[in-house]
This record gives sequence, C-alpha cells and structure tokens, in this order.
Amino acid sequence: MSADPSPFLRHLEHCNSATLPGGRAPFSLAGRPAGWITPDLFDRLEAERLGTRARGFDLPRPDQLEALGEALAVEGYYTSHHELFDVMPDLGAPVMGRIDRGALPLFGLVAVGVHMNGLVRTPQGLHLWVGRRAADKRLDPSKLDHLVAGGVPAGHTHREALTKEAAEEASIGPQLAAQATQTGRIVYALNRAEGLRRDILYCYDLYLPESFTPKAADGEVESFTLMPLDEAFWIVRDTDDFKFNVNLVLIDLFLRQGLIDPASAEGRMLRTGLDNGLSPASPGRTRALPT
Repeated sequence: MSADPSPFLRHLEHCNSATLPGGRAPFSLAGRPAGWITPDLFDRLEAERLGTRARGFDLPRPDQLEALGEALAVEGYYTSHHELFDVMPDLGAPVMGRIDRGALPLFGLVAVGVHMNGLVRTPQGLHLWVGRRAADKRLDPSKLDHLVAGGVPAGHTHREALTKEAAEEASIGPQLAAQATQTGRIVYALNRAEGLRRDILYCYDLYLPESFTPKAADGEVESFTLMPLDEAFWIVRDTDDFKFNVNLVLIDLFLRQGLIDPASAEGRMLRTGLDNGLSPASPGRTRALPT
C-alpha cells in the first residue's frame, strides 16, 4: 500500500510551529540557556529577585527551581501534576534541577517522553493497539492515543519510564515490556494552551501476541481498540482524531512499514521533518521544515 504523503505534512507543521523568541525572554540556569518565559512570568521572577536580568532571566541556583515551581502553582500560573521531571539545558547534558512536569511548558523547558507502538501480526496483516484517552484527562481528553505513552519522571531513563508506563497504562509486565525495541527519536516545539512545548520523544515498537489484551491500570485510558494499521493510516491522514504528537510517531511507523514510500521526495521530506523538526537543544536555534 502506498499513498501521497502530502496530507501528513500538516501534522509536522503543527508540531513545529513555535517561533522563538516569539515575544518570550531567554531563561537560563546558572548561566546556561535552558528555556523561554513569557513577559508576565519574567516580571514575576524579577519582582522576587531570585535571579539576574541580562537579555533574559538567569536563575543562578538551579536547586531553587523546584520550590519556585511549587510557588507558581499556588499562585495559579499552572496546574501542578504532582510529578517531578529532570531539567537539563541540552539533550545529553547533566541534569541541573527538577520541577513539576506541569511547569515545563511555562518555562519553555525541554520535556522528555516515551511512545510505544503496540503491534500485532495477524493473518489479516499488521494491527495496532490504540487507546482512547479518558474524557476527564486534563490534556487532549477523548483523543486517540498510543497503547503506551508518557513522560519520563525525575531520576528515570526513558527505558525505565517505558516499563513503568507499560505497567500502568496497559498492564504489560516488565518481561514483555523489555522486548520493545527503540526505533528513533522525534523532536518538536509548538505553542499550546499549557505553554511552549519543547519535547523529545523516544519511540519504541513492541510486537505483542494475538492473545494479549491490554487493561488500563491507572484510569487514564477509556478503552482500547485493535485496528488494522491501514485504518490508523487513514485516520492520521484525513483527521485530527489522534493526540497531536501521536501523529508524528505513527507517521514514522508508516514510513518504516512502507505505507508511505520513504524513497519518494515527499517521504524524504517527512523523514527530515521528523528527525530534525525544530531543535530543542539550543534555545532560539531552529531548523525549518522543508517546503
């Protein structure tokens, strides 16, 4: 099966739509560029005199970041998730602090997550397990989602986070989860209601037995559906039913499975956009999506 991949580009363009600085001020930790903050947050930090102002705001003591995040949640700047994430100024750089995951977009800080395609080989072809997010989810309620996806909590590797999320979201045990293979990494940056999302997604495939049936253990998924991969293909191509970043991981899967010809000019364009996107490694440096 092959199809014109042009309609898929809108998902990449949406997820790479942030313009930096775009009215935001640079935010640094101990002199190292780490994120971007809006003018109102800039004024709030300056009023408390926690750091210094020099073309932006620098927090000289990154160990104050966690307490600062807690104070801002109390003041209503964001809604706390009550889950700490590591903060790093650069991909692969040492962790410099921690903050509630809900505050990451507020500061335009890099967030790391994991997404896993739950795949099943059947006599009728390759199928994909798809979850529907609960209607009361804070973000993207009722959207279609991966079988397993989530953020990487403080102190965890992305593989450890995958094992944790697999157990919580689909009742997949650690031995089965360990069979998942990493397939790539996707980066993007976009503005959302919760703030500036600068995300790094580590992507995995896990081939599951036909006898496997997922069970949600944490209440975040309303239901699961095992659908033919070509059905997921058309949903991504023609609708916005999947959560925004799930589309990117599925486009990568479609390229690898040959549903989109990776050797075509547009297939190469999609591949470049997925691999490069808008680089979160250095605030202010962008890589444009090919046109």
